[in-house]
Amino acid sequence: MHYAGDAVLAKFGAVIDAVSSATDIQEQLLTRNADLPNQRKVQFRIGVNLGDVIEDRGDIYGDGVNIAARLEGVADPGGVCVSASVYEQIKSKVDFQIEDMGEQDLKNIAERIRAYRVTRIPTQLSSETFKALTGEHLELPDKPSIAVLPFQNISGDPEQEYFADGMSEEIITALSRVPNLIVISRNSTFIYKGRAVDVRQVGREFAVGHVLEGSIRKLGDRIRITAQLVNTLSGDHLWAERYDRKLNDIFDVQDEITHNIVVELQIKLVTGESSRLLAKGTKSIEAWELTIRSGPLIGSNVRDDAMVARKLLEQALELDNNYAAAWALLGWSYWQESVFWWCSEPEKPLQMAFDAAQKAISADAHCPDGYSLLGDIYMVRSEADQAIAMSEKAVELAPGNSRSMALLGFVLIAWDREKEGIRNIQRAIRLCPFPPAWYLMVLGAGFHLDGDNESAFSILEQAVERDPDSHLPLLWLVSTLVEMGRLEEARTVSKAALDIEPNFSAVSWMKNLSPKVYERTKTNLLAAGFPEYNVPE
Repeated sequence: MHYAGDAVLAKFGAVIDAVSSATDIQEQLLTRNADLPNQRKVQFRIGVNLGDVIEDRGDIYGDGVNIAARLEGVADPGGVCVSASVYEQIKSKVDFQIEDMGEQDLKNIAERIRAYRVTRIPTQLSSETFKALTGEHLELPDKPSIAVLPFQNISGDPEQEYFADGMSEEIITALSRVPNLIVISRNSTFIYKGRAVDVRQVGREFAVGHVLEGSIRKLGDRIRITAQLVNTLSGDHLWAERYDRKLNDIFDVQDEITHNIVVELQIKLVTGESSRLLAKGTKSIEAWELTIRSGPLIGSNVRDDAMVARKLLEQALELDNNYAAAWALLGWSYWQESVFWWCSEPEKPLQMAFDAAQKAISADAHCPDGYSLLGDIYMVRSEADQAIAMSEKAVELAPGNSRSMALLGFVLIAWDREKEGIRNIQRAIRLCPFPPAWYLMVLGAGFHLDGDNESAFSILEQAVERDPDSHLPLLWLVSTLVEMGRLEEARTVSKAALDIEPNFSAVSWMKNLSPKVYERTKTNLLAAGFPEYNVPE
């Protein structure tokens, strides 16, 4: 379904009503779906646009309607997607989660349209759920802790959103390298993007003592950046600064902000640790811009997005062939092509991923992403010792990086060290209290392999709910159900998994698992009715 409002008649309140109606429908259908088996769940999408429409004897048409209809097509199953014109009306004024999806090529629409994902789904784990996942309460730690909110883009140009996002992400990345500092990950803090928030509320929801907020205005070759560090208990500003600089000075500004935070939080660093915080990735603004644009595309795990990101990263490396972050992201795009079977010969892109990881580490010996990538490559190649060593190195370099922590957890769980792996995933969730679905999938797999199938079942159900279009959480859920003696349910879930990935067979199950784990889970999948081999049509 889709909504389009007349640009003259649809005032702010009408736009809010349209989005509210869309999210009301979303909630009603989600509630209905919760009681249905997977194969009977209603898959719906909603698009909302604000633009001119033409009315003719009860019918409406025009670009306003056409764009709304096309936005419906790019919305997630069960999701609401709005245009930039709607976003500008509702941002900072509604209690919805709003996520920038970037510019979209819409069928029969001449220009690319910027789209935003909108949902009323709760953005944080409840305290009960957090306790069930991690075994502890989400509470203020006895060491420094901080959440970096998305910097506001006040340039008046939506195209500069990525620039503000990149600034926030670079600061998070730098702070994640500080020992004994809890840094909430980008994946969690960016749920506040486009929303007016009370920093004390952020402190409560993430259980952190400090919040960094700021804004950025880019005009030509000049930038104006404001940043303020706030105590979440008192609401007092501990430090605030405004920077009016040339665009090329942005990396120096990042270093200054990071340094000031470390000083204000009274964190003592040794010489080597101090040097790791510096923004030494590139001095090319153009290369940096191309690289930060590519990050969300790689993170989508969608082939078309990854191919677009790859072109951006290749351009970035033409500008600066010694840019570690660009090499690491390029490597991840090749890794995805290999492990997601986007090609017929997965060994070729896996080797290209390995080469890219080596170049990232050669450019910056302290590049956590390069080591995490190597860890996953060695895991795919069943070289367990190397996989664990590289993943541990990534965590050593960036102890506050939730993704590196979660990847280490996955490697440990896959290679018979379930309890250690579970602890690492739980630490990752502390750094990312709104975790991506794969964190939950790995944690559920860990409990399953460790023999706690009741906990595994509960967690894997949440992973499926978070990512209903992926067959991977369903596969772990099937293995869990089989060992719980719930064979009919396992067969039902296996059919749902095959609906998503018809070519899956038990023999194509994760061969990067240890032989013991592989045989155990493959046996469970066969018992639930998965074919042993792919049968060509």
